[in-house]
Formats: sequence, structure tokens, C-alpha cells
Amino acid sequence: MSLKNVLAEIQNCKCKHELPHGFRPILQVSTSARLCIASQAPGIRAHETGIPFNDRSGDRLREWMGMDRKTFYGRNVAIVPMDFCFPGHLPNGADKPPRSKCALAWRDRLLAELPHIELTLLVGSYAQAWHLGDNAKSNLTETVRAWREYTPRYLPLAHPSWHNNAWLAANPWFEREILPYLKRRVREICHSSIILIPQTRSSGRPPRLPRL
Repeated sequence: MSLKNVLAEIQNCKCKHELPHGFRPILQVSTSARLCIASQAPGIRAHETGIPFNDRSGDRLREWMGMDRKTFYGRNVAIVPMDFCFPGHLPNGADKPPRSKCALAWRDRLLAELPHIELTLLVGSYAQAWHLGDNAKSNLTETVRAWREYTPRYLPLAHPSWHNNAWLAANPWFEREILPYLKRRVREICHSSIILIPQTRSSGRPPRLPRL
């Protein structure tokens, strides 16, 4: 099984009738990726544009990582949400949680085709529960606080949503302790694989990766 074959199967997923906003898997993968962002599910902005983290949450995540958009959307970075499609809204207007059946059907098979991942960022409690299993703590705060237990393979993070401003204010250790480590690891990974970062086209825009 190759990455191309797995992506083709995802494109033919039978879950289309379950998605109120339509079937549009949003992910970014390359066999040369060194850094994986395990996120929650695409939001409405990503669904509309077809670009993961193409919103204020993405701006904040890139700031946390010390990474510009060109590098973020380059071949060194894989973005693999727990649910590939926008799951819709709850009655209160918030996004629905990611559907577990998506991860059960595709996650292990897809990640197996990314052999060079050095660090996986676990963004939010759903990604942390999946990847850490019994090693996750009782809640997101405690899991993120115990980040040193999971490095260098994983780094649990709070979600960069602006709805989490109160959490960030209540937990100043996150920005003080974790973000410097995150920026340093990102620099190390990108520097060690600099030849894999795509060159800018003459138009000045970064080349677009194939996306589902």
C-alpha cells in the first residue's frame, strides 16, 4: 500500500451522507514530511478554502511554532486531523467534535505511509487521547503540563483557537516552558531537512501540495 493509494481510498470514503456541509477531506501529507500536526477537525474556514489552518487559529499555531506560511504548507509538514472533514456545528454554534470513525478507518494506515516523522504535535484532547492512549492524563491541562514525558516523539499542545484565551491566561507556564522548546525543535527539524523545503516559484507564491 502506498500513500497515493491510501489517499485515493479516502477520497472514495462512504461517509459522505453524514456530513451536513458536504464531503471535503482537508489534510496535507508527503512522504518526506518530518513534522506532523495531529489536529482535531477542519473548521468551516478550512472547509470553504480547502486549506488546513487557514484561519486565526492557524496564525496562532504558526506563531507558536516560529514558522511562516510557506514552510508550514511545505513538504516538511504533514497536517493530519482526527477527522478529515468538517463535522458541522452544534446547536450552540460551536464545531462538532471529530467523528471517531474517521480516525478508526484511516489514521493508522495513513500515518504508516509517513516514515520520516520526527515530532508529532498533538493539538487538543482528541489527538492526545488517540496517540497517547493510557499515557494521557485525566484532562488536557494535565497532559500538556506533563509534556516532558512524551518528548521527543510527541508534544501535546492546547488548541490555538482564540476561544482558549482564558486557558492560556490561566496557564502561563504553557507559553513560558513549552513554546521555546517547540520553536527550537521546529528549527532543528527544518534545518536538518532544509533541502526538502520546496523552492518558491517565480510568481512568488509557494507551490501548492496535492490535497484531497
